[in-house]
Amino acid sequence: MKFSLIIPVYNRPDEVADLLQSLDSQTDRDFEVILVEDGSTIPCKPQADQYAGRFNVRYFFKSNEGRSIARNYGMEQAKGDYFVFVDSDCILPPDYFANLRRRLDQTNADCFGGPDSAHESFTPTQKAINFAMTSFLTTGGIRGGKIQMEKFVPRTFNMGFSREVWQKVGGFREMFSEDIDMSTRIRQAGYAPQLFRDVIVFHKRRGDLKKFWHQVHVFGMSRITLQLLYPGSMKLVHWMPAVFTLGSALLIILAIFLSPLWIIPLLIYIAALWLSALVATRSLGIACRAVAASMVQLLGYGTGFLRAYIWKILLRHGRDEAQEIAMRKGK
Repeated sequence: MKFSLIIPVYNRPDEVADLLQSLDSQTDRDFEVILVEDGSTIPCKPQADQYAGRFNVRYFFKSNEGRSIARNYGMEQAKGDYFVFVDSDCILPPDYFANLRRRLDQTNADCFGGPDSAHESFTPTQKAINFAMTSFLTTGGIRGGKIQMEKFVPRTFNMGFSREVWQKVGGFREMFSEDIDMSTRIRQAGYAPQLFRDVIVFHKRRGDLKKFWHQVHVFGMSRITLQLLYPGSMKLVHWMPAVFTLGSALLIILAIFLSPLWIIPLLIYIAALWLSALVATRSLGIACRAVAASMVQLLGYGTGFLRAYIWKILLRHGRDEAQEIAMRKGK
């Protein structure tokens, strides 16, 4: 068997149903699906049973220990040559595994990842959040957008690696940004993660801006943890949302106390976001939502980054956490 698709699940039966429906349409059928229910109170076993006769679906239930441990449990059960990871809120296009097989035949890559996009069936808010997470005007260049601002780092909404990598590097560690940690360890082991741009997933992400704020705020905080784990890994580009946050606050203060003209640079940037979103989505409503989502993304990440930088680095409260995480072997 070529591929083992490993999916941790926590109370997402409806999303799993959509994902399994998309898997039933795959043109390349040489894969197994491993659903690891991480202590859910609303299990997705009925959805798994519905598709059990159509393709190879294996369902496992375990106590709640976190998504990383669930993925590691799935790898222990897997039979494939490659382990592929997506989130339960993803939908795969019919040619996903066909494209992945073709790219692996071309490159013989040991570790890989692909981009995410918005499906036409997604809500306007989901499409707006997708723009915020993938646009070069926000952090798309950090997260594997069309224009790269750093080395590509696969994320668990669409990544994979060979069985050999797992045997050498181990599994995921239970932490925030565990996929960046895993990708870093894979690179340190001598492998070169590759970006397959035509191996995409449709990623629903968060359904409202409040949940989105919390998610990106945690992302910002976890970047500081990664710096403590891997000194020197934080680049200038990772400071961009924090710089935007501080710069926006300064412009607003100057506009209030000195001259309204100080707000013009911020308004120009917002206009650029709106125009870019309008071109990308061809929807006036989604473009307006995309501006709000982009502000949430940048300010949420930026404030999380600054909060953790002050607490963990300037005030030196992050060393114990980093040492504790470093001791986790990812098994």
